[in-house]
Amino acid sequence: MSEHAGRPPVVIVKDQTKITSGAEVQDKLISAARIFSDLLKPTFGPRGLDKMLYKTDGSTAITNDGAKIIAELMVKHPAAKMMVSMGNSQEEACGDGVTSTLLLCGALLQEASTLLRKGLHPLTLVDGYHTALAAAREQMDADTLGVSDERLLAVAETALRGKGAEAALDHFSPIIVEALTTLAANRDDAGAEHVAMFKTGTGGLRDSRLVRGVIVNRRVLMDSLPNRLSDVKVAVLGGDLKIRSMTRDAEIQITSADQLDSFVDAEQARKDALAEAVMTSGAQVVLCAGEVDRDILHRLADEDILTVGELDASEIRNAADAVGANIVDSILDIEAADLGACGSMLWERREATDQVEDIIRIEECANPRVVTIEVGGGGETATEEIIRGLHDALRATSLALASGELLPGGGSIHARMAHAVRRASESQPGRARLAMDAYARALETIPATLVENSGGDALDRVLELRAAAREDDGFVGITPDGSVGTADGVWHPRAVIEEGLEAATETAMSMLRIDQVISARGD
Repeated sequence: MSEHAGRPPVVIVKDQTKITSGAEVQDKLISAARIFSDLLKPTFGPRGLDKMLYKTDGSTAITNDGAKIIAELMVKHPAAKMMVSMGNSQEEACGDGVTSTLLLCGALLQEASTLLRKGLHPLTLVDGYHTALAAAREQMDADTLGVSDERLLAVAETALRGKGAEAALDHFSPIIVEALTTLAANRDDAGAEHVAMFKTGTGGLRDSRLVRGVIVNRRVLMDSLPNRLSDVKVAVLGGDLKIRSMTRDAEIQITSADQLDSFVDAEQARKDALAEAVMTSGAQVVLCAGEVDRDILHRLADEDILTVGELDASEIRNAADAVGANIVDSILDIEAADLGACGSMLWERREATDQVEDIIRIEECANPRVVTIEVGGGGETATEEIIRGLHDALRATSLALASGELLPGGGSIHARMAHAVRRASESQPGRARLAMDAYARALETIPATLVENSGGDALDRVLELRAAAREDDGFVGITPDGSVGTADGVWHPRAVIEEGLEAATETAMSMLRIDQVISARGD
């Protein structure tokens, strides 16, 4: 009888824990990632279709923006969560290229799946992918061009294609470029976050315009307050325009009418001092984050000074940046140097609508550090998608301005990188060459998807692109109708392409390194 017979087995993990090992791990991870990328595949490119997202709260959204789609999905699978994390990182870094990054990662894993079934070791794949990424970077270095006015406009147009704003592509692209160049002239850190959006709720897309200032929705407290002011000085307060409340309770004993009158007169004198401070400063418009005392409001109205209160922190900050004012906490501390200026100030009340707030327009600022795109259109859902597309285009264009480096789009750079990887693989003696060839095929997923979404034959077009890249016929890519042609009018910031490719490659290599999945839930 064995020495250890009858002893109970050693239990390390709970019974419901499930451990998956071997080739089954890669198959499951790769399948999940491929399904996730295939979900976004029909939305890619200028001919991409939209997804309707039905949220848990009953609201809906219609979009083809990859970042928006993955943000709304309730993902549970660990591989899919890695894809979501990768997409979020790409969105935060570049503001564009999320869908292409996810497609590349899915293609890399699908190519890896084929080689794994043929017996190639996962680490051999990782080494090959790493070498291929270096070859792709070298091709990007060779194809990178600088920014010009024409190419900058093309960057904005490229980012807008396939989005809701494409219907007015020639109208929005100059607005985006003008907004960013205006900001760049007035601040070193100009970016998309300094461009506000305002929905008019009326008109059409071509009624949209750039406002050198800000527009806010707030109720103007008195109909008699001045309107349609020109060349005005603006004071911006970060607090209330009223007597400050005491932090401690106090009781005042009044024994006669004269004492009461003195108390009331003292309070009124303090209010008059605040009003006098506004008038002495020379401000014709006062914007404040807090409340406005009614007595002070009436006094300022008598002097034709427009006062708007209860603006939130972002509105106060944007208004100060637009007019060039300093935000002061108390009007008693204001100086002439703290005032800003704008060329036009007007407010509009829409009596025929259910809109509670008035529309206050601060426009024609001389050196605005914040500008606003006023977006026309009546549909709420459609307008939100247009604004999302404009924001992506602003991010891409500002990135191009900051870096000064552009790469051709339309699948052109991906086809040229695929050729560079194949050429580099010829010097590889081992099995890593197979991985590099797989990497090249994965890169061609981008032009192939553009062709498929345009209704063309992907195989024929990809073969044409291979021939063009081999003969170095210039920047040849996929046109919006799905044919092969010049890609001179389609440009991306280099960071969008490079960071997307790096993120896709690193995520794919991370998944290929996993050889065992341990689930404490048993699924």
